[in-house]
Amino acid sequence: MERSKKKGKAAYMISAVAESYGIHPQTLRLYEREGLLKPSRSEGNTRLYTEEDLERLEVILNLTRDLGVNLAGVEVVLNMRRRMEDMQKELHEFIEYIEREIATRSPELDQRIQHALVKVTPPRVVLAHPAKPDKTDRSL
Repeated sequence: MERSKKKGKAAYMISAVAESYGIHPQTLRLYEREGLLKPSRSEGNTRLYTEEDLERLEVILNLTRDLGVNLAGVEVVLNMRRRMEDMQKELHEFIEYIEREIATRSPELDQRIQHALVKVTPPRVVLAHPAKPDKTDRSL
């Protein structure tokens, strides 16, 4: 692939990307027009695709080629993936906040916990994976 350097990142020209993925350059331009890809531009206005762009292109091609999803569906899937990533980031930030609050709680609260009628162990927040259904469970 033809590579250019922009701000220290490797970038590939449209012809190299098209050839590498076995698609026509017009297909890449269509994906850009539809808002599915947003390659950066050189000073000469040449499209430059970064590794992140190529990863996104691979997802698009997987959805369209392998799963038969149309471009409107691809847009929905990509938006849902972005929203899920955002929510996951927010959840991790919230967990870190809770852990900081637990770690910095007041000595008075620690005393109250130590003298409580029901002993409470300091919680450790852990993300659990949903339980997989048991194959012997017939209630599903």
